[in-house]
Amino acid sequence: MEVRDKVVAITGAARGLGQEFARSLAAAGARVIAADINDCAATLELIEAENGSGIAVRLDVTDAASAGAMIAAGLKAFGRIDALVNNAALYGALHGGRFDAIDDAEWDAAMAVNVKGIWNCCKAAVPAMRQSIRQRAGGGSIVNIASLAATYGMPYGLHYTTSKAAVIGLTRGLARELGRDRIRVNALAPSAVITEGTREFFGSKVERALETIKTGQTIQRNLVPADLTGTLMWLVSDASGFVTGQTIAVDGGTVML
Repeated sequence: MEVRDKVVAITGAARGLGQEFARSLAAAGARVIAADINDCAATLELIEAENGSGIAVRLDVTDAASAGAMIAAGLKAFGRIDALVNNAALYGALHGGRFDAIDDAEWDAAMAVNVKGIWNCCKAAVPAMRQSIRQRAGGGSIVNIASLAATYGMPYGLHYTTSKAAVIGLTRGLARELGRDRIRVNALAPSAVITEGTREFFGSKVERALETIKTGQTIQRNLVPADLTGTLMWLVSDASGFVTGQTIAVDGGTVML
């Protein structure tokens, strides 16, 4: 699972899963573009503390020009783009509740960030990835972060659940389009991970929610961000060179497909 010297753009890298992805990939030798609408200075400090290589970029995934600027910054710093991790998502800021009580604006915001945001970042990254592939052996990799919410069917969060189901469909369709370019597209579908976003989404009910989720798993403990890094590194690396269009559940054995 060699990722050394790969140039990897990671969205939503200011905290939580994205921050752990950026830190762990950089520690393994990748060169990281840590991008977020929030400041990624803390993420860059973690990378540099382990002698890793990275840059921090401000990114609004709903804005195609901002996505393009992220890729341009990566090309300027590192000369190429090898992989894109589409992690940015509205989650903690969303309000759960019955489907018919969800605010229209919040529904639209979830789709704009969680679905259109991936589309924007892929449109920006793929031309650069094609160019990188022409210059060297191997291929490119896009990893989209989906969710158990889509494969299990999480109630009382239909905007989030629906957006993550769209991520799976986007992953499959894009994988078929980009195979001829030697760019693989896969998704990770984790169970609830103990992050700031999960605590914000469930609020005062978080401990009860985490306990319920845990008891539905074969491996009965709650996920932490580090539980996903091994699978992510495999998908970024050339070791998964014949894997595309797949949604890999990292959920402790909750949904077995």
